[in-house]
Amino acid sequence: MSQSLPLRVVVLGATGSIGTATLDVMSQAPDRFRLVGIAAHRNADALADIAKRHRPERVVIADEGQEGALADALAGTGIATAAGLAALTDLGAMPADIVVAAISGAAGLAPTLAAIRTGTRVAIANKECLVTAGSLVMAEAKRAGATILPVDSEHNAIFQVFEDNALDAIEEVILTASGGPFRTWDRAKMAAAGPEQALKHPNWSMGAKITIDSATLMNKGLELIEAYHLFPVRPDQLSVVVHPQSIVHGLVRYSDGSCLAQLGTPDMRTPIANCLNWPDRAPTRVKPLDLVEIGSLTFEAPDLDRFECLGLAMAALRRGEGAPTLLNAANEVAVFAFLEKRIGFLDIAACVERVLNSAERAHMVSEPKSLDDVAALDAYARRTAKEAISELARA
Repeated sequence: MSQSLPLRVVVLGATGSIGTATLDVMSQAPDRFRLVGIAAHRNADALADIAKRHRPERVVIADEGQEGALADALAGTGIATAAGLAALTDLGAMPADIVVAAISGAAGLAPTLAAIRTGTRVAIANKECLVTAGSLVMAEAKRAGATILPVDSEHNAIFQVFEDNALDAIEEVILTASGGPFRTWDRAKMAAAGPEQALKHPNWSMGAKITIDSATLMNKGLELIEAYHLFPVRPDQLSVVVHPQSIVHGLVRYSDGSCLAQLGTPDMRTPIANCLNWPDRAPTRVKPLDLVEIGSLTFEAPDLDRFECLGLAMAALRRGEGAPTLLNAANEVAVFAFLEKRIGFLDIAACVERVLNSAERAHMVSEPKSLDDVAALDAYARRTAKEAISELARA
């Protein structure tokens, strides 16, 4: 590795599943990495505990209401604390060799862009950055000379087998999906499902929102949009295959008949370690893959009749411009309404579809050119989604 060690690391979203796994990977190589900045949305206690263990220079909490609790917990440690979006954005821009962008939701966009604008290496685990503002983010990365590394297991898999020197030979990029907890359920059973059933993912341990997205397959649709921005491919070159074992994470099919795949135990520490150590590789505590123990790998086509969210995301990718931004915001509102039991499981897709149709009628699908444009589309979608939820709840 050409950079001097230890590498200075900022983790945006340190208390979430990606942040926790990142810290675990870093703990295996204390001479290689030094944690210099951390942030979280609102969990002041967990953030303070991490700070006490790792002693970063700066700690930021997005929720300004938690500023006092964070400052009290770290009083006397000499660690600087701050709160709010501006402080979060400043943290993203602080001098670092690697910034892990793992704050979920729209709150992660500004600090991730700030990191990109410094020209550093940014490991992106925040879907919203590329889904809502992919063209803007990648243009900024190119201008600043930043290196974007994908943390999502599927995109990281593609990153590992994507041959940049053979672009003309690439015919298809295939993302795999576990199928979620409802892979074999019929529509009637899915319609009656509550959050308790939808949160039981068969393979991965994740936050509530992304787990619901996996149950609807919206997660895979959002990943298709991300892949479009991460790799030089057309929308029609991107596809999804359901693979219940979650061992094959992504494939690239080439014109010579080769299909290169990345395989691994379903553990986020593998793609995180790949990003942190890139272009090198280093050991992790991940269980080695044993294909004999697994026995068989199966694949099937996704059912767009039962999993309408995936079809909506594919349509938004083909539509382009601001459609993915609207899709993402509408879905986020609908998912939380479902988690609060205000709408049914299948109503998530119905809500998203209503927002997209409303935006087309209102001519609100223009390409966002700035963060203000992204915010305007996001606000429109959220407002319209709340109206749709009220109507669906009364139905």
